[in-house]
Amino acid sequence: MTTVDHPARDGTGGPARRPVRVPFPVVDEVARHCLQEAEPETVHIEIHLPGPLDRDRLTAAFTEALRRHPRVLMREAPGRWYRRRYEWELTPEPDTAVVSFTPPGRDSLRAARARCLEAAPPLSAAPPVRLEVVEGAGPVAGGGAGPDTPTGTSADPATGAGNGSGNGNGNGNGTVLFLTINHTALDGPACLRVLATAAELYGGRDNTPAAPPVRSPDAVEPGDAGTPSVWAPPARVAAGAPEPTPGNGLIVTELAVPRRPQGSPYTVNDQLMAATALTVAHWNREHGQRPRPLRITMPVDDRPRGADMPIGNGTRLVEVTFSPAEVDASRMGELLRRTATRTRALKAADRPQLGHGAALLTAPVVPVAWRAAVTRGLRRAAGPWTSTCLLSNIGRIPYALDFGEEAGRARAVWFSAPARTPRGLTVTTASTAGRLHVSLRWSRSLLGHGDGAHLRDLFEHYLHATEETGASGR
Repeated sequence: MTTVDHPARDGTGGPARRPVRVPFPVVDEVARHCLQEAEPETVHIEIHLPGPLDRDRLTAAFTEALRRHPRVLMREAPGRWYRRRYEWELTPEPDTAVVSFTPPGRDSLRAARARCLEAAPPLSAAPPVRLEVVEGAGPVAGGGAGPDTPTGTSADPATGAGNGSGNGNGNGNGTVLFLTINHTALDGPACLRVLATAAELYGGRDNTPAAPPVRSPDAVEPGDAGTPSVWAPPARVAAGAPEPTPGNGLIVTELAVPRRPQGSPYTVNDQLMAATALTVAHWNREHGQRPRPLRITMPVDDRPRGADMPIGNGTRLVEVTFSPAEVDASRMGELLRRTATRTRALKAADRPQLGHGAALLTAPVVPVAWRAAVTRGLRRAAGPWTSTCLLSNIGRIPYALDFGEEAGRARAVWFSAPARTPRGLTVTTASTAGRLHVSLRWSRSLLGHGDGAHLRDLFEHYLHATEETGASGR
């Protein structure tokens, strides 16, 4: 998707000309067809700053950042049932107040994080994002990660690690930004770009993205004849202790970025993928599930990170498949090399964002309402073939997110992706200031808070195991 300029206003205070309309891309349309109130499709971004922010300056900076990335300022255009497309209507200004402020208080961080999961910003008002600022939050611990602390009830999400964010209270001089995104319209990396622009406008400091890491083009041998068939139904995440309330649960934690030997044929992303596969396989064994191939969805984002970054849903989804025999922690080196071969091949493949079938399904040859009914029916029918879980590795945050001398640079950035059933579990990772920030998000119809905490512990164990045995070649 490309950035589109706003239509010019007449400059006399009279009515502006009809706003520009942009047809929904394939990803947006499929997401729009399958909306559910019980499990909102939200993306949550959480940024921890060491110091305070001025309310008026931040509101002005974020509003100006929206204007500089006008593709964010959009709402769903009204239309008749027989229209053949959904359309975005671009607006010159926000339709509603986007930024809100929450004073320090008991459990203020937990409550703000819960709000990110409970309701998506409406598509009917521009922009479909909201920014909540929790003031007076304690700083994230600079040393080793502390334990996640459960909330008052198991249905609530836990907070992150370290002082202040670990206890869920807003007692300190820091600030936490919570950005909630309607995933039908936008994704996390696009909105992080907007936040980087807001940081530069607020603090007056350069937030130019860092250069991506250089990868050796010949580190992995091509070909992998042993890849399991994609036609077999994959394993599902075994049910734990579901919660009585609908929606998603969430745990965030801070870990060390896993080490790997210099010149390794695999990346940190491959270590995260292997750890995710081992975590789910372990969990399913504990719950008596018969071994089946694991299929893990992985978003791939090839967009540039500069100020001209295309805004919208810009990632394409690929699926990494493992046979039950391959997911073996005692042969970690082999698992990591195999994972690297498969992820590199998938990243290099040229395919539409959701595959060729979705592009055909969204062709505007019949009314969009008819296509919506067909899409929902196919999604239900394809449930058994839906991937086991999703791993979204944002990677190293490319922006300093520097809000100036008083507020400072971001010390931690967490993302979480929707976890709707039948997949029901997502793992989202990003690294900032040399630390790995991990979010586990799950459908409450599948898992409970205790289940999420156990999965987090398993993930930490297996991620550490990729360091210990990855270099042994076993």
